[in-house]
Amino acid sequence: MSLLTGIRVLDFGRFIAGPYCAALLGDLGADVIRVERVEGGEDRYMPPVTEAGEGGLYLQMNRNKRGMTLDLGHDDGRRIVQQLVATADVVVANLPPATLTQLGLDYATLSALNARIVLATVSAYGPGGPYSERPGFDSIGQAMSGAMFLSGLPDAPARAAVPYVDVSTAQALAMGVLAALWSRERHGHGQHVEGSLLRSALVMGNATIIEQALRAPDRVPQGSRGFTAAPSDVFRASDGWLVVATIGQPMFERWCRLIGQPGLLDDPRFADDEQRGNHSLEISALMADWCATRSRDELLQALARAKIPAAPVLSPQQALDDPHIRATGLLQERPIAGSARHAPIAPHPVDLSQDAAQFVHPAPTLGQHTQEILAELGYDAAAVAALRARRVV
Repeated sequence: MSLLTGIRVLDFGRFIAGPYCAALLGDLGADVIRVERVEGGEDRYMPPVTEAGEGGLYLQMNRNKRGMTLDLGHDDGRRIVQQLVATADVVVANLPPATLTQLGLDYATLSALNARIVLATVSAYGPGGPYSERPGFDSIGQAMSGAMFLSGLPDAPARAAVPYVDVSTAQALAMGVLAALWSRERHGHGQHVEGSLLRSALVMGNATIIEQALRAPDRVPQGSRGFTAAPSDVFRASDGWLVVATIGQPMFERWCRLIGQPGLLDDPRFADDEQRGNHSLEISALMADWCATRSRDELLQALARAKIPAAPVLSPQQALDDPHIRATGLLQERPIAGSARHAPIAPHPVDLSQDAAQFVHPAPTLGQHTQEILAELGYDAAAVAALRARRVV
């Protein structure tokens, strides 16, 4: 029996923040039902990787779910939602507040149907402000938290290519759901768990914003160089790139000895992490010269012996081939529903020693479990056929 066996989750989410929250709960044993438009959600097909056109994002975000189609705008569709809510413990929806109310997925409506329901919602900007009704994706969090500004170069900000704001929001939302379920066991009623992309992004960038508020350094972008330590940068070896992070006096002393520059320890420009950050261009130049004539493996081995954190900068293909990633099973080949192919799906982000998260089944094909789920609600084959004929499901 898994940790969340017996917990039913209705997933009305799209793209990442909502669906990945639900997938994390599914990893822990919850029965997750993805409720999707009859024609399929747009997030199903980005970027297309299977014979049916389903996307890599969809395969990752919707593992361990059953899938059904449903027209939420149809009266019969709404009745089915109400029946599902009566059987559920959690509803996940990353939809604008007005849309939630319109579809009958707001907390007031859901809790009237089931007082023990936990509603988990995500918006772009969060409630209560002038932007609350605006739509948004991962990049708005990167942009408005200061991260995009500081990650670029002086002439242009830079967006991270991976959706870290979406993913961190989903993880935080899942934590909130688990806390709400625990609270329900103590108090008997559900509650509304609410997150936003901007909120998560500000959490991740908070230290820099605190520094600005209290000291006003007005930092400007400087590529990959660290602001408060050095050498902390990306460097080119003779056959590739690596990232190095040297933080703290003991590590800096080891780095000076490693590159044969012990005299740097007497230079007042490099007296502590802050000073080294202020003069990181000079330190990075020294490190770049030392790296340029050596192979990446040679550099990584030398840095490992000196106990200085470093790693190769890998392409997606190199990540697939990396011996550590392969040995630790961090990208395991998993089946794809409706296909003979397999996909490297990243596992649940943490391991529990007694209640291990599991990959049970792949992301569902469109409407794969509609008949099964409706049968659980008491619909016979003729009733389901009638719903299909009217495109309710």
